[in-house]
Formats: sequence, C-alpha cells, structure tokens
Amino acid sequence: MHDQGALAAYFSDLQARLVAAVEALEGSEGGRFRHDAWQRPDGSAMQGDGLTCIIEGGRVFERGGIARSRVSGAALPPSATARRPELAGRRFTAIGVSLVLHPRNPYCPTAHLNVRCLTTQSDDDSTAPLWWFGGGMDLTPYYPVEDDIRHFHGACRAALLPFGEDVYRRAKRACDDYFYLPHRKEARGVGGIFFDDLSDGGFERCFAQTRAVGDAFAGAYLPIVARRLDTPYGERERDFQAYRRGRYVEFNLVCDRGTLFGLQSGGRTESILMSMPPVAHWRYDWHAEAGSAEARLGEALIPRDWV
Repeated sequence: MHDQGALAAYFSDLQARLVAAVEALEGSEGGRFRHDAWQRPDGSAMQGDGLTCIIEGGRVFERGGIARSRVSGAALPPSATARRPELAGRRFTAIGVSLVLHPRNPYCPTAHLNVRCLTTQSDDDSTAPLWWFGGGMDLTPYYPVEDDIRHFHGACRAALLPFGEDVYRRAKRACDDYFYLPHRKEARGVGGIFFDDLSDGGFERCFAQTRAVGDAFAGAYLPIVARRLDTPYGERERDFQAYRRGRYVEFNLVCDRGTLFGLQSGGRTESILMSMPPVAHWRYDWHAEAGSAEARLGEALIPRDWV
C-alpha cells in the first residue's frame, strides 16, 4: 500500500512553498497569510486536520486561500459516487492542497490549483483499497492578454510533457470541458489542465504527475501577476471584474465537484468556501459593448490550442 506519510510530507511542503511565493510577490508592504490550523473533533462524521492559509486585503491579492487537508469519513458523499456507484458505502481518506487567488488589479487574472489523492476501503476490509489522484490548474482573466495565456498554457504543457504529449492534450481538453457553466453556455476562464480518477501506470507515476502539476503552478501564474499588477485601472475595470467574479461564484456553488464533495461530506465550511471572491456583482441580461475591452474576454473564452 502507498505511503500516506510521503503524501502528507509533499502536500505540506507544497503549501509552504506556495505561501512563501505569494508573500514574496506581496513584498514588505503587502499582506501576509493568516495560518488557521484546525482539527475535526472526535466523534464527528469526518475525522482529520488541516491548515488553511488566508490572505485578505493584500497589496496584490484582495483575497486568496491556500489550504491543506487530510480527512477521513465513513462513506463517500453522493458527489463522489454519482460517477462511480460501485464505491458507495466505502470509507475514504482524502488528502491534498487547494488554492484560489483573487488579485486586486482587474488586469491580473484569478487562478486556481488543486492536487489531491483519495483512497477508499470497504467496511469489512474484504477488498483491496482503491486509490486515485486528481488535480489541475486553470486561469480566469478579466482583461485577457494573449502572451499571458500562452505562458500559462505553456507551463501546463511543460509540466505534463514528461508523461506524454497525449497526457497533456487529454488534461487540456478535460479542463475545457470541466470549467464550463452549462447554464451560461460559456467557459469560466481560458482553461489549463485537469485530471481526475488518475490511477493508470501505478502509484509512483501518478504521484509524480500530480507533483509535477503542483510544482509548476507558481511559475505558471505568478509571473503574469507580476507583469500586470501595476497596470492602471479605474471603476469601470473594477466593476467588470466584480461582474465576472459572479460567474466564478456560480461555477463553484453550482458545478464544482470539489465544493459539493466538501459540503456533502461534512467538511469545514470556512475552508471549503475560501475560494469565494471578496466582492461579486450580478446584472440582469448585461452584454459588453461590441468592440470594447470587455467584449474581448468573450473571444478568449472560446477553447483553443494556446501552445
């Protein structure tokens, strides 16, 4: 059976490195993360512990969270067994890191990362444990810059290329398919990579692929923010940013399997909902003016091969 200690050590180190990288970008005049360690009490439906690191009101990031958790439960929630009904009733352990960063400047995109491993076991231990990895990262700009999008997708491709060009292409397509709002008939952002139920090739290969994604995030995203954080903006740009953040909220609450998994399994609500932006707006039947900077976002949201 795989080593839970190796998983825990990697995810703990990844979280620490990501927190340090974001704080370095914030600089001495910027914000710092609040470190909120938590543990589920004995006798609760879900056991486990974690560390949720939150930044709010920073110089660069208006709000962001980098959370690590390891939780166990008596049965997988419906969001996990809907696609795999044969796993219903099995106890489980899930461990991983999730990140969402919402910059203050509308010319800086929002970004998301998640890497995780889930293990299940039958109640009577009559069958062998099952495990699989999942993860990915994606970019959600408000005022897209093509060079930034190509940089992000290039880093995603480079992370997965050692595992095969077909691996990257499947993960890119899966990201386009997953981060889509069917009720809006539009993509949430410009994509990235996404994989789930990864177990082919053995534990070490799958763990290595997951580490490659986690390790690539800082280089894929933070240079974009560094290039754009001093771009001048006004109320028009902030208003459009808040409007598009509404789409982010809709996806996370209506479509996202990770959010549903956490809430249905009795997880820690504050940590699950750390991905919410600090401010979001909704307008009735609003459309960007043709030819405007805001209208260009719609063109970028159409999936394409960026690299």
